[in-house]
Amino acid sequence: MPAIVLELLVGFALGNTLLPFRAVAPFSGLMELGVLTLFFQVGLEVRGDLLGSRRGAILRTVALSSLTPLLAFWPLRSGFGLSLPATLLVLAALSATGTGVTLRVLAQRGALRTPSGRVLVGVSVLDDLPAIALFSLASASAGQGLGLGGAGSVGPLSGLALALLSWVAVGWWIRHRPQRPSGALAILLLLIGSAWVGEACGLTSLLGALWGGVLMARLGSVQGQVQQVLTVLSEVFLPLYFLGVGLRIDAASLLRPGAWSLAAALIALALLSKLACGLGIGRGDRAAGVDRWLVVWGLMPRGLPGLVFATGALNGGLIGPPLFSALVLMVVVTTVVGLLLLERRLTPLRPRAAEAGVIPAMRNGPKV
Repeated sequence: MPAIVLELLVGFALGNTLLPFRAVAPFSGLMELGVLTLFFQVGLEVRGDLLGSRRGAILRTVALSSLTPLLAFWPLRSGFGLSLPATLLVLAALSATGTGVTLRVLAQRGALRTPSGRVLVGVSVLDDLPAIALFSLASASAGQGLGLGGAGSVGPLSGLALALLSWVAVGWWIRHRPQRPSGALAILLLLIGSAWVGEACGLTSLLGALWGGVLMARLGSVQGQVQQVLTVLSEVFLPLYFLGVGLRIDAASLLRPGAWSLAAALIALALLSKLACGLGIGRGDRAAGVDRWLVVWGLMPRGLPGLVFATGALNGGLIGPPLFSALVLMVVVTTVVGLLLLERRLTPLRPRAAEAGVIPAMRNGPKV
């Protein structure tokens, strides 16, 4: 079982008994630091070699993963009476992939460098980009910045201009400065600064943190102390974030029949949309050793991105407690089911990976 399930349950129990969320609300910024760190790490993975040798399979699978949930737009909006921003938010949660938990399982099982693992890495990293775009669109359609905090005040066009200027600035740094920023203070400044700029521009702090990771990867500072600092931040603050999400779940909202019917519909849509991703793995890919079902099960967990989208929407007043509870239930079920099926599929691959020398290599390689 993924640890986030236990952390959510503990938070739910505390939030409805001894420790309501309002008591820890002043510390929500510290909780959200782990979330920004994870999206910063996703940005580090967006490199030129991400598509690898199976470019077609990765792009087809990403397209299916991001477009298939859009088919549920009108059924969700008309069947459950959701507003346009709330519907877009739900679609963002359905499109997302729990990149962190999926890649961590692959690394622990020595399957990250197999043909299936390489495809899954490319798809799971790129898969979050359309989901973040939908989340930003939901924010814009509601006329407010939903990120993790307040409303944007500068404007999306200014944010895009700042992103272009930062890309040019990094290019100038690479050409004229041999040293690379790798200290803890430099990492924190880039992480928090890029997240703040993304929030101020109305593009969400998540997108800003992801872009900060892209800039850091372009500088080439992705190993050594950078990874150590990010690992410490994520391992310390991510559990606090999951506890905070559990604290927000109102037990009374789970007693409403509408919440369970909506949760059941979201779970069914979440499972079906990722099953459709198997069509992106063609015959030639399977002949090259790509396991279609391993890719499908690896994409199924919604993990942290789904929780982040739901929490950001709740903070911004876009959704109420019933829809928030339904989204959390969808995230928990898909994460548990997806990881259990992924583990089951990886079990027969371990002997072959060990024979190929993949597992020892991963033990000495970077951890996700």
